[in-house]
Amino acid sequence: MNKPRGRKQAALRIPPTDAEVAALFAGWREELLTCRKFAPTARNFVAAKLMSEVGLRVNEVRCLDLADVKWELGRFGKLHVRVGKGARGSGPRERMVPLINGADRTLRWFIEDVWAHFDDNHTRPGAPLFPSERKNTDGTCKRIGDDALRTGLAEAAAVHLPTWADRLTPHVMRHFCASQLYLSGLDLISIQELLGHSWIASTLNYVHVHRTRIDDAWIAGQQRAARRLEGMLS
Repeated sequence: MNKPRGRKQAALRIPPTDAEVAALFAGWREELLTCRKFAPTARNFVAAKLMSEVGLRVNEVRCLDLADVKWELGRFGKLHVRVGKGARGSGPRERMVPLINGADRTLRWFIEDVWAHFDDNHTRPGAPLFPSERKNTDGTCKRIGDDALRTGLAEAAAVHLPTWADRLTPHVMRHFCASQLYLSGLDLISIQELLGHSWIASTLNYVHVHRTRIDDAWIAGQQRAARRLEGMLS
């Protein structure tokens, strides 16, 4: 439940609102219709969508293989994340991430309509889910690097969400995912499992509440107390 003592407190990262992220991806989606390099732009778009939908880390995204997409598992399919960040230097921790929150539709579109722009062999062992434009010596695509995914997100934010230019990172998208899932009603234990946290205290650092949630909860509590008092006096 509680982290070991002596751990440094994580920096506070308030993510953009749901409306802001929606505007980012709407503009980015429109860009796909006219961009000069469709496949790399679509790849960066889908990678960022996964970060916002199921909270994957950028290194977890880049290390995914096509074979890590398990459509047959669960109601929506799952991702086998093989290189999840380990706690306290314990090494990579594997986990299964359900393709909730629209992530299944995002991935199906990419695999069916975009992936073949990079490679034509879906059955090749070790074929990366997110390929690079660069080729191996045998002509197959290399795996995308994390710098390319970071740059793709930063460039999209500069154009489609300029108020977040130079501030929107993959890790901020992870915070956005946790916050939105919590606001939609997902419990903290489920969010902890989705993000791959060892301690729920870590998950609490990722949940940021916009608008007036605390204010509304306080008012609701006051109204309940007033009703109980009326019942006692009647």
